[in-house]
Amino acid sequence: MKPITPTERRVANIYTAKYTPYVFADGLSLGDSVLQLDDDRPLAAGFHVYRMPPGMVTRPHRHNGAEHLLILEGTLIDSDGAEFKKGDMLFYRDGSEHSSRTPDGCLLAVFISGPETSL
Repeated sequence: MKPITPTERRVANIYTAKYTPYVFADGLSLGDSVLQLDDDRPLAAGFHVYRMPPGMVTRPHRHNGAEHLLILEGTLIDSDGAEFKKGDMLFYRDGSEHSSRTPDGCLLAVFISGPETSL
């Protein structure tokens, strides 16, 4: 087996690494940010850590592919009123539509098959 080179592995600590602000194609920024090591995918697609600041509400959106997420910190409330907290793991099917908000801020481990579409 050959050794792993620095170009083959990336490492970041989710608590100390620099996150990239998420900006929609139309220039809107809601204050959320993303930590993603795979730069072969669009920002916030594939596996990443997603940070929502206190009081943030996401744009209503449709999932283009399944989304899996794990709440690492904080509370997440979906548009239907369902509330999720630290340790909760969620799965959204391809084509599902919703928005989410966080009263106290939220840190999520996320896998999204493909970029979402704003509604």
